[in-house]
Amino acid sequence: MPQGTYIRTDRSDIDELFQLVASFLEKDVMELTIDGKQLSGFRTPDAKSLWIRDHSDMLRGGRYFHPDVTSAVEHFAETQSATGRVFDYFTTFPEKLPCERENWTKYVRVPVEADVEYRFVKGAHLAWQASGDNDWISRMLPSMEKALQYIRNHKWYWDSKHGLVKRAYTIDTWDFAYSAGTHDWLQFQFNEHTFWGIMHGDNSGYFEAYRIMAQLYARIGDEAKSDYWREQAAILRENMNATCWNGRFYTHFVKLNPVDIAGVDESQQLSLSNPMNINRGVASHDMAVAIIEEYRRRREVTGAFAEWFSIDPPFPDGIFGDEKLIGGAYVNGGIMPLVGGELAKAAFDHGYEDYGVNILTRYHSLISEKQETYLWYFPDGTPASVEASTSPEAEPTDGWGSSAMLYALTDGLAGIEDLGKGFDAVSVSPRWPAADVANAEVQLTYASSGKHIGYDYHLSDAAIDVSVACEAANMKLHVLLPADRRVDSVTVSGVDAPFQVSEVESSRYVDFAADVDGHVDLIVHLSQQE
Repeated sequence: MPQGTYIRTDRSDIDELFQLVASFLEKDVMELTIDGKQLSGFRTPDAKSLWIRDHSDMLRGGRYFHPDVTSAVEHFAETQSATGRVFDYFTTFPEKLPCERENWTKYVRVPVEADVEYRFVKGAHLAWQASGDNDWISRMLPSMEKALQYIRNHKWYWDSKHGLVKRAYTIDTWDFAYSAGTHDWLQFQFNEHTFWGIMHGDNSGYFEAYRIMAQLYARIGDEAKSDYWREQAAILRENMNATCWNGRFYTHFVKLNPVDIAGVDESQQLSLSNPMNINRGVASHDMAVAIIEEYRRRREVTGAFAEWFSIDPPFPDGIFGDEKLIGGAYVNGGIMPLVGGELAKAAFDHGYEDYGVNILTRYHSLISEKQETYLWYFPDGTPASVEASTSPEAEPTDGWGSSAMLYALTDGLAGIEDLGKGFDAVSVSPRWPAADVANAEVQLTYASSGKHIGYDYHLSDAAIDVSVACEAANMKLHVLLPADRRVDSVTVSGVDAPFQVSEVESSRYVDFAADVDGHVDLIVHLSQQE
């Protein structure tokens, strides 16, 4: 099987979706020179700067196409403060033309953001998976540890009563706070008027970061630290689900001091981090199902073209300090492919495979005619623009949302998830029957290391044949079965293998394991379901 990264199937829309997202990500690479060193990473199309939040999410897909996965993360570590604080972004480009013209090297931290440090940890982990560089991640671990301890010990970010991360009253994970009119524009600072509370997405992000630390310390043989971070993750999950879960989804903002906004009921506001909470592993399966059902219900009643809300219902027009932040604009109720991609991935993992495919095909329809994608859209489908946004740019190559859709395609529908580094431990969960695909070729290659995995998938009435090519790896197989078929046996390179059939909602999977060292043929023998 040739190296490279591609998906080829019976369906042209799926193949084209993959190619379109790859083209967007290639255009979103940003190159800088700082201190005589070449740096590169992924930027969103709304600002010419490298934000750790955008870069770390986009790296999930970008690492298949771009060979430099470490320099940006490393620079965030090099510029970390002694306290452990990490900058939001850096740039050498003037940001707000024409009033700003200086080509400084510029670093910014937005104080009200509580999510920066977990995104730094996530970015480092993704870079390590792709590069396979154990020495590099060992050098990063002290910075990662210091970043997490900064959040856990700073009065601005840690609520000891609930044992959870807190923040100012922002819209989900975004970077400006409600000030009740005490500030004359977007409020990025803390002051005596700050309204404090707990936002679920911060805590799911740190839950995932804690588990990353446990995994990395286990890989280098530090079992004591691995056990510590695993325990902290369990505590955080328990606290978050006790505090933020409302029975249908995670409450947008759990208030720590009194604040009432006329016409706003936080218990009804479905905000963008909900599907991310599922994919980060903090939500149980039953919680995941409840969240997915909530999105499906709102899709039936919304007047918007898609249910990928930044927040629904939105806040009253302009109350966050900018008249452009009307209901349905940007993070105040705009429709975000970022949310759709995360929701599709959650759907694939929790028995809603048809819904996941539906989201991907709707996104393809949205972007294919003009080959453009935007960070957000108005509910009527009008894309973001400079005039309608608080951001200085609105380019049609949004990598944040498109990479989330790619994540749903590669890790969800194609079902390849790297559980270690360089695919040395991997979960393979092909879900092609949900897309009516009988033949698929999938190849994922990390551009930085050349580490790769690929499979040829063929579905017939009698069998599912999966031929896998990979370097030495431990593989978990979780293969979606056609609705009208049952499993008679499973063979691994011609030898019968033990298996189990599991149910995820109404979907059935065959589960088994295999070791691969170069190539292995896997056959699930089928017969008619009685």
